[in-house]
Amino acid sequence: MSAAPRTVRFMLNGAAVESTVASHLSLVEVLRDHFDLFGARESCGQGMCGCCTVLVDGRAVSSCLYLAAFADGADVVTVEHLAAEGRLDPVQEAFIAAGAFQCGFCTPGFVLMAKQLLDEISDPTDDEIRHYLSGNLCRCGAYPEIIAAVKLAATRRQDDPSRTPSASTKPLADDLIEGG
Repeated sequence: MSAAPRTVRFMLNGAAVESTVASHLSLVEVLRDHFDLFGARESCGQGMCGCCTVLVDGRAVSSCLYLAAFADGADVVTVEHLAAEGRLDPVQEAFIAAGAFQCGFCTPGFVLMAKQLLDEISDPTDDEIRHYLSGNLCRCGAYPEIIAAVKLAATRRQDDPSRTPSASTKPLADDLIEGG
């Protein structure tokens, strides 16, 4: 016997949304299939790679394991929401400047984890960065560039505190994260 679908209501990238979901659907499936947000990607389906990372109530979660029904009443932020007023977040800019991606498949998860890290530790050491990002995998091996990008983002955020994103940021322009 299968559970009846339920309506979940939550904040998604600053906007109130609702969706009727089956009890077994993961948050990444709902974000992609119901809201056309393709930054979070399902790769391993086991919460081991970080490609599906989103922020729920300010904390990074593996949205491939997080049931969509659990998002009811929550504040969900995806990588598409990091830019403000058409300007990329300092973390996104730093990833581009440092070449911290090759294929780009893992980049949204790394960007969100780096954002959360820098929100908690404004000037992390290399070891702190490695530890914090250890749940994210880059199959292309861009780890040195990713560490450099996080350090660059930390510097840019310290140099211009007004560029530190807040909960009221606007959606990211489609030119950075497209497809899926």
